[in-house]
Amino acid sequence: MDINRYLDFAVLKPEMTQKEVREAILEGIDLEVNTICVRPCDNDMVVSMCKGTKTRAGSVLDFPYGHGGKEAKAALAEIYSKQGVEEIDMVMNYSLARSGEWDRLEDEISAVVKASHKYNVIVKVIFETSMLNIEQIKKATEVCISANADFVKTSTGFHGQGATIEAVKAMLEAAAGRIKVKASGGIRDKAQAKMFIDMGVSRLGVGYSSAKAILTGEKINDNDASVY
Repeated sequence: MDINRYLDFAVLKPEMTQKEVREAILEGIDLEVNTICVRPCDNDMVVSMCKGTKTRAGSVLDFPYGHGGKEAKAALAEIYSKQGVEEIDMVMNYSLARSGEWDRLEDEISAVVKASHKYNVIVKVIFETSMLNIEQIKKATEVCISANADFVKTSTGFHGQGATIEAVKAMLEAAAGRIKVKASGGIRDKAQAKMFIDMGVSRLGVGYSSAKAILTGEKINDNDASVY
């Protein structure tokens, strides 16, 4: 099992300098992770640096709260896709999910998917599962399938609890092979990573310091703000 190829390597700390971002991206490329996911202000950098490597360039959208609205989200998806990112991790408006506004939620996700798929860009929809109950998680998964998204994803890692066995199991059951599942948030060692992979996830979202710990066994400080 090549765990590095499951990893989406998050470089998302808001205070990071450009030098720090560049160094983190280089580390991800050296580790041959699947995708490096950055802040939108770093899209040009990650696209340029990942070109010709085994690692894909990704960006977050409407991160970390997901309440920017359909038009803004779709417009940003178009912009980021034109910048050359290959994957977009969009935060779902989980307030709409909690409100039972499923049609409105699907319309918003679909708008982002359509804008991104024109450029063959993969869309992952972040639920923030700690804010939802199991039935809402399952229903949101069905909505993402209907909207033609490529992945459902547990968490931003910036709000509430990260990936849990219960949430991932609910996503996988609802997905039934029709959409891929990404576990993210709080995955900090190889045992956790392997557990979620064995459950059936296709990707793992991890902070850049956590990725090194997962792959090398190096210990990390739980107070480190780069832990995702």
